Amino acid sequence: MSIWWSLHLRREAASVPLARRLLLGTMESAGVDPDISYDLSVALTEACANAVEHGGDGVRDPDCEAYRVTAYLDGDQCRIEVTDFGPGFPAGGARTPLRQAGEDAEHGRGLCLIRELADHVHIGNRPGRGGAVVSFDKILKWKTVPTLLPA
Repeated sequence: MSIWWSLHLRREAASVPLARRLLLGTMESAGVDPDISYDLSVALTEACANAVEHGGDGVRDPDCEAYRVTAYLDGDQCRIEVTDFGPGFPAGGARTPLRQAGEDAEHGRGLCLIRELADHVHIGNRPGRGGAVVSFDKILKWKTVPTLLPA
């Protein structure tokens, strides 16, 4: 089974739970194991929150008021991509190792958390354009369906 969808969302906090609910509903409908769905939904939430918070810093362009989320469920894999239209990562910033945030830090954990929850993660800038891209994938597991015994 293959399912894909793409959303073009305003950089507003209210857009984050919308993307998360759509992903969880898609996973539920496809029969994905709830633990895998939860991990991917947390990673998506972090990526979207970063796009909302940082996706337009210092850029005066109407496109910077939006970001895009695309999800692909294909076979046993889910790939999610969150793209914003802001300034992107600083030169070399996407390739440098991420530092672990302190225990009491309120910010700085998102990308590290995505790396912990997903199987493969790519963090970079949109080639030839402004904006950051965070994409990640995870191998899917399926709900176990109990075998019904004849009455």
